[in-house]
Amino acid sequence: MAKEGADMTEETEFMIDKNVGKEAENVDSSGDAKEMRAVVLAGFGGLNKLRVTKKAMPEPQDGEVKIRVKACGLNFLDLMVRQGTVDNPPKPPLVPGFECSGIVESLGENTKGFEIGDRVMAFVNYNAWAEVVCTPVDFVYKMPDEMTFAEAAAFSLNFVAAYMMLFEVASLREGMSVLVHSAGGGVGQAVAQLCSTVPNVTVFGIASCFKHAAIRDSVTHLFDRNVDYIQEVKKICPEGVDVVLDCLCGENTGKGLTLLKPLGTYILYGASNMVTGETKSFFSFAKSWWQVEKVNPIKLYEENKVIAGFSLLNLLFKQGRCSLVKSVMDKLLCLYEQKKIKPVVDSLWALEEVKEAMQRIHDRGNIGKLILDVEKSPTPLMASDSTETSEAGEEEEEPEGDNDSKERMPFIH
Repeated sequence: MAKEGADMTEETEFMIDKNVGKEAENVDSSGDAKEMRAVVLAGFGGLNKLRVTKKAMPEPQDGEVKIRVKACGLNFLDLMVRQGTVDNPPKPPLVPGFECSGIVESLGENTKGFEIGDRVMAFVNYNAWAEVVCTPVDFVYKMPDEMTFAEAAAFSLNFVAAYMMLFEVASLREGMSVLVHSAGGGVGQAVAQLCSTVPNVTVFGIASCFKHAAIRDSVTHLFDRNVDYIQEVKKICPEGVDVVLDCLCGENTGKGLTLLKPLGTYILYGASNMVTGETKSFFSFAKSWWQVEKVNPIKLYEENKVIAGFSLLNLLFKQGRCSLVKSVMDKLLCLYEQKKIKPVVDSLWALEEVKEAMQRIHDRGNIGKLILDVEKSPTPLMASDSTETSEAGEEEEEPEGDNDSKERMPFIH
């Protein structure tokens, strides 16, 4: 075991996959090209497909901002990207990640509104998990002076998504009720905080029971995700709730529609029930799809219910609604400066610890947002055995670790 641990530690120091390493070798053998560290997904699959390696540093094109990254956000969507379960993912090898914070290092032509040295947070269409990123200026926002880089990386995607679902889609108003799944996650905590800015909003939170002590004060009523929460909610609100925010899909879709009162809105913004193991499972995908209640438009008409979907990244990168997102960000930054909202950071991880960070999300162990801290040094123990499986009988290309990832704690912010 000692030799095996030493071998794994040595691998962690370099973290260069053989296939991905070829890409780094071909960048510029003359040494003229500047290089950076980045997390690279060599192919779709398990945790063993992730490596930290050297890549050519990007330079800003017309209308782009070059950012020296300090922190990156890690989301459940990133697990789906790794498994290849998202719609039309880029061909690997690729650098994952959709949000980051850092310092403006240079500007492309026709780029206005920013100066070198500005502290910013940004959306990135992949490539965020690296020391340097370039992204269009429309996706970049200045950070408040008192906001940390970790908070900024936890702020943009979670709070913008929560705000738009509550206020743009569901038209949240005084006296309404909201049910949110995964209440302990980054979006769930953002939803709870934003609901507190509206008078007399009742928030029903669904979360694993071990998170209840930490998040109980953030919601009005809290229920275990493994119990029959429908009956518990109806005891309090016999007519149902006004808004259901569902990031799970599967059987929870039907439950959510059942809980809606007339003129209520059900919003699907994720499908985490389709991820049950470390690699893509056709059985899990088929089961979740089969459990989704087939929506009958006539029934919606008769019951006066609204069903909606929301994808912030599609809104930004495919549908061109940058100006709308910017207006939402401006409102959110005002709320932050008024100390009415504040991102919840679960933990900080080095780039080399990305496997452990992903495992923590697999285990649904986080309360708030997981952050990749680009300047953080990896913990040798934690970086040594990140490939244990989440599904019995699943074979991996690397030796299994000591199977205690749930017990080891990262640097808690």
